[in-house]
Amino acid sequence: MFDNTGDSKTKLSELGEFGLIEHLTQFLDIKQTSTIKGIGDDAAVLKHEDEIVVTTDLLVEGVHFDLAFMPLKHLGYKSVMVNLSDVYAMNAKATQITVSIACSNRFTVEALEEIYAGIHHAASLYHVDVIGGDTTSAVKGITISITAVGTAPKEKIVYRSTAQPNDLMVVSGDLGGAFMGLKVLQREQEVFKVNPNNQPDLEPYTYIVERQLKPEARKDIPELLEKLGVLPTSMIDISDGLSSEILHLCKNSKVGATLYEEKLPLDQGVISACEEFELDSTTVVLNGGEDYELLFSIAQKDYDKIKGNPNLSVIGHFNEAKEGIHLITRDQLKIPMKARGWNSMTKEEK
Repeated sequence: MFDNTGDSKTKLSELGEFGLIEHLTQFLDIKQTSTIKGIGDDAAVLKHEDEIVVTTDLLVEGVHFDLAFMPLKHLGYKSVMVNLSDVYAMNAKATQITVSIACSNRFTVEALEEIYAGIHHAASLYHVDVIGGDTTSAVKGITISITAVGTAPKEKIVYRSTAQPNDLMVVSGDLGGAFMGLKVLQREQEVFKVNPNNQPDLEPYTYIVERQLKPEARKDIPELLEKLGVLPTSMIDISDGLSSEILHLCKNSKVGATLYEEKLPLDQGVISACEEFELDSTTVVLNGGEDYELLFSIAQKDYDKIKGNPNLSVIGHFNEAKEGIHLITRDQLKIPMKARGWNSMTKEEK
């Protein structure tokens, strides 16, 4: 990979657009047989036998990440995970990505090398090819746009719109960690502003900080479900908070839902951090976002196939639309569910 051992900083203008692209992509190799032509021509050439799934996400500095505590290598890695998660939420296999970056002249070649090191690591780990993209200048900050391509047989693709009444509501992993990791990082950032000599001790928060800075897309869940012989009836990834994603599934599938508070999967690190910050853990799970777990529905007949699996939790069920969407609290109170999760469009221009 890149050699960043020296102290010199190279201006982007020294390489130029095409020289920069060639420099940043020199270590990328092709793994997928479906990639006929990758980087180096006017467009990539792919050959897929199955249905093709395509998704794109933007990560904008100051909106989606803060470089005060987001290492550049982690940023590159996370930008790939955000997109692969959407592919896996379609029950598809991710195969290729394109990468486009716009940045101001405050960034050096070495800075972009760090971002691409994270992208390269993610692509290698998840066995996807980087097949193209672009770099350009920006007036301020940095923006990363990644497009991911995936494939699946037509009969295996899972949509948001096909949940049925009486289906079980299932979630992978645990929730709330990414939001609490962000709270810890933001707190330490404020402490640093007051006392730059202060060195934060993040050891007690390792798990939740990693959930924020280095999330993992759940490639393993579609693979696990296939082995178990379970095809979800609907699926979505949890990027904006559990409540928002449940409402998306219900709206698209025209169903209602009942969620049980006592069934929500929580890591002990999340519980401890919530106590420390005096936050309600259920509120954090419902509204926090960025966990990139998978939320899906299954037919009741498939329950025995997933029962007891440590990767999966049944947290509720879907109803007829007329019954509405509710949370049943630990005290057995029935509360209408609303979406208060992340919304990138609420940030006002200053």
